[in-house]
Amino acid sequence: MNGHYLFQEKQYLGRDATWISVRMILALFCFVAYYLNIENLPSRQLFFIVGTSVIVISVIMIYMVHYKTTVEGKFLILSGLWSSKLVKIDLYNIAKIELKPYSTFIFNNPVYNLHKGGKIRFYSGGKDAVWLTDKEGLTYIIGSHKAEELARAVVEAKRRLNT
Repeated sequence: MNGHYLFQEKQYLGRDATWISVRMILALFCFVAYYLNIENLPSRQLFFIVGTSVIVISVIMIYMVHYKTTVEGKFLILSGLWSSKLVKIDLYNIAKIELKPYSTFIFNNPVYNLHKGGKIRFYSGGKDAVWLTDKEGLTYIIGSHKAEELARAVVEAKRRLNT
């Protein structure tokens, strides 16, 4: 690894706007319940502790790297959290590169190396994804905030391999 990458992006676990909104609504509910629950002191304190904990965990998740995508030489490398395995996709075996939306759903859960229905998904945030299909028909769906740049880098790496 010489440090020269065609593309590199870090996807953070807590930076998806929809899930930040869900966590903040949950914290707001806890603080409203804390304010309205004047008589019962133990449950009032519990609402305050839970609301504060949701905010603290959200802040920690904003800085937690879910996975890193790197296009280098003849491989697309995806490295995940501490216990996740490194995934190396050989670009020589890629037959088709498409830029499509990741999903039609509003809420998408973060996934790393999820095998389902002949597709392998990697997602942390963003609306778009790069769909890579290899020569055996296996599809890799890589969600990214910079999907166009990732697709361009994969096309450039494949072009360099073929010359």
